[in-house]
Amino acid sequence: MKKSFLLAPTLLLAMAFPAAADIISLNDLSGYLNDLRTAKAEFTQINSDGSRSNGTFYIRRPGRARFEYNSPEETLVMAGGGQVAIFDGKSNTGPEQYPLRRTPLSVILARRVNLNNANMVTGHREDGGNTIVTARDPEHAEYGNIQLVFSDNPIKLRQWIITDQSNNRTVVNLDDLSPQRNLSSLLFSIPHEVNRRNGD
Repeated sequence: MKKSFLLAPTLLLAMAFPAAADIISLNDLSGYLNDLRTAKAEFTQINSDGSRSNGTFYIRRPGRARFEYNSPEETLVMAGGGQVAIFDGKSNTGPEQYPLRRTPLSVILARRVNLNNANMVTGHREDGGNTIVTARDPEHAEYGNIQLVFSDNPIKLRQWIITDQSNNRTVVNLDDLSPQRNLSSLLFSIPHEVNRRNGD
């Protein structure tokens, strides 16, 4: 009787709070990202100054991504051919370009993602049923890091937070990143977009 009485508070606590979700292993997360070849999602971006933008995100691994921002921004950001290009829809000038390897996004666009690589992952934890991984390019830690948020059953990328070399944070929330049967390579071709805008 006494033993049962002592156990009662423990049982009540167990019933009141569900068991914590299991953390997803780095091997499983790497496998998910490597299997994610072509996908699409609507996104909401929260910038470091608190402003918000919406649009559509496309990914075609390895190395290619596209962010189409809705009005009023009308901005287009493309990753392809080892470069990132930012097209300003309100400007007639060419895109601003810089190497993809200088952005933390290169971690998930790599040809082969291996989150177990030495010095790549600086954080791996479970929070509210999600698994959160903080990663960086081990050869270019000075370029910042990316924090990836995954849900489980099935594994799905829900959010990322990029912290750049100036410590500015950009949050991108993905609304149901879903595989696509096929995405044209032209969606990720920077020269094609330049020619299209020039009327060539």
